[in-house]
Amino acid sequence: MTVPSGSLHVAQIPPWRVRGDPLVAGGSTGPLRGLTVAVKDTFAVAGYAVGAGNPTWLAGAPAETRHATAVQLLLDAGADVTGLAHTAELAYNLTGVNDHYGAPRNPAAPGRVPGGSSSGSASAVASGEADIGLGSDTAGSIRVPASYCGLFSLRVTHGSVPVAGLVPLAPSFDAVGWLARDAGTLDRIALVLLPHAEPAAVRRVVVATGMSALATQEVQSALAEPTDRVAAALGATHDATPVPGAEQLDAWLDAFATVQQAEAWESHGDWIRSHPDALGRDVGHRFALGSRVGRERREQAEGVLRHAREVLDDVVPPGTVLVQPAAATPATPLDVPEEDAPDVRARTLRLTCAASLAGLPVVTVPAGTVEGCPVGLSLVGPRGSDRMLTAAARALGH
Repeated sequence: MTVPSGSLHVAQIPPWRVRGDPLVAGGSTGPLRGLTVAVKDTFAVAGYAVGAGNPTWLAGAPAETRHATAVQLLLDAGADVTGLAHTAELAYNLTGVNDHYGAPRNPAAPGRVPGGSSSGSASAVASGEADIGLGSDTAGSIRVPASYCGLFSLRVTHGSVPVAGLVPLAPSFDAVGWLARDAGTLDRIALVLLPHAEPAAVRRVVVATGMSALATQEVQSALAEPTDRVAAALGATHDATPVPGAEQLDAWLDAFATVQQAEAWESHGDWIRSHPDALGRDVGHRFALGSRVGRERREQAEGVLRHAREVLDDVVPPGTVLVQPAAATPATPLDVPEEDAPDVRARTLRLTCAASLAGLPVVTVPAGTVEGCPVGLSLVGPRGSDRMLTAAARALGH
């Protein structure tokens, strides 16, 4: 694709802020012995400061004295931490482009964004420099990098993996997640990080037609055959639903963004006031919007989200998975014009916000290519169905 005139140059960088050989060794035994982890630079790793994608934040951050819970569980299971991977600024970005550092390379789509905010973790796994990419997902920050970089990922049921030691963004939606190059590794990690539960069978596969229509026509075409194949591979019934439709998704995204902005400001507003010039322009603008969310507007938005959760609980009951595109487009060129970026972001957020607002788990699998770049398919399950989803990813033959 030709980079349009008037675009901005974005530096491509390696995935790591800090790297070791290993940075922290895992236990001598365990089910993940021999695997390596890229830890998103929003998780605490003992002995190192958290950078959170911002040099001012890093300059004022002390060395952590203990590991984040998810990091500790991986180490206890025998995995080695290779390093701290770059992240989008304060985890508030879907492209993976960081105004201060640049963008981690996307080995699956050279010259294109890796997806954010778990950008460095995805880059490290896609390049083979780590087996596991530990990250977080508030509004798609695991699913979008998985789609853009041709990886498998899981965003867990909200609260099923503790977020202790993770820099928050919007606690009502923040969830731990991880990326891998194959479904087997994805499932192995689930056995370690998630509460023990045998995976249930998928009995019904529902295609969300309203969500599918948000993707570009090229993405829809690339995902048509893989979508049809899901039900057959899982031995499940197959049907379609228009719920949620375009009008619902617009209302849901507006409400989700309102609450996310308000919670983000609650999480970091004091720090931002003390460091008024520390943030990049786009991220700073999002925090500024959060500072202006009033009580009445937030309460109205929370009411919309409660209704949305009820709708989704009806659409995705136990034993059901909802199939949708993971992102509306393939990875955009690094030098995409500024005026095009908001449209791409909004289309993808309409796809990703539903699972986020409802706290639902999502597996993303590589499913096709557009313009020579990978695109992913997401399987959304009911709360607590994480192991069902990772088992389903294995059953798809990947």
